[in-house]
Amino acid sequence: MKTIKINTEFITLGQLLKFAGIIDAGSAAKIFLQTKEITVNGESEQRRGRKLRPGDEINLGSDKFRIEKQ
Repeated sequence: MKTIKINTEFITLGQLLKFAGIIDAGSAAKIFLQTKEITVNGESEQRRGRKLRPGDEINLGSDKFRIEKQ
């Protein structure tokens, strides 16, 4: 599991995808989310604007991320 440290209250799922290098541009998030199975805290998610807060766990197939406060 990879840890993503943030210094803000939250980041969006689209920002996480870009920050982690999974997509090149924020505009690619919508298409990516429509074609891949992604879960946030065990629940299916397709909204690129989903707010991710410290403690959230994101599963993108074989990639797993946990959000932590910096």
